[in-house]
Amino acid sequence: MSNKRESTAVIAGIDEAGRGALAGPVVAGACILPNQTPLPPFIRDSKKLTPDMRDEAFAWITTHCAFGTGIVEAAFIDRYGILPATEKAMQEAVGMLAKILCPTYLLVDGRDKFWFDYPHTAIIDGDNLEPCISAASIMAKVTRDRLMVKQEAHFPGYGFAAHKGYGTAAHFAALRSSGPSAIHRRSFLGSALET
Repeated sequence: MSNKRESTAVIAGIDEAGRGALAGPVVAGACILPNQTPLPPFIRDSKKLTPDMRDEAFAWITTHCAFGTGIVEAAFIDRYGILPATEKAMQEAVGMLAKILCPTYLLVDGRDKFWFDYPHTAIIDGDNLEPCISAASIMAKVTRDRLMVKQEAHFPGYGFAAHKGYGTAAHFAALRSSGPSAIHRRSFLGSALET
């Protein structure tokens, strides 16, 4: 019998939320799932869950998993672009995660070739294929949604609690009548401000 210990990979999933929104931050989640705990059925692509299911999943993840989040505001997005902002948010999420449990490999949702201090693979449709990316997508989505709900009190009239900053008809109408708020991404607005 060998005394040699086998090394175990510590795999973290990475995903973002809010990349296509007109207002608010882009938020990334990083998550390492527990090895010995069975996964509940709600650990799947956040877009396939109801808000209540996402809240339940978020509570499970924050109880059972190592996780991190990264938040990059609209001003950075306008100055540097959404891809650098997304990469920054993901790096911040991984940095927060690594203070709890250091990953040895990252699985990143999407096709973009971002830079990390860790070996990694980008997986198209990863939030649907890899449970650790699903968990990261839930972390990012719930964190961002809650931030946008809080912005309703600071910037009333835009409907942030309802649409979370995405380009709905009501949001475009509010932009045309009131102009952009301090958390709008002006580089994303284009013709939205035309009357």
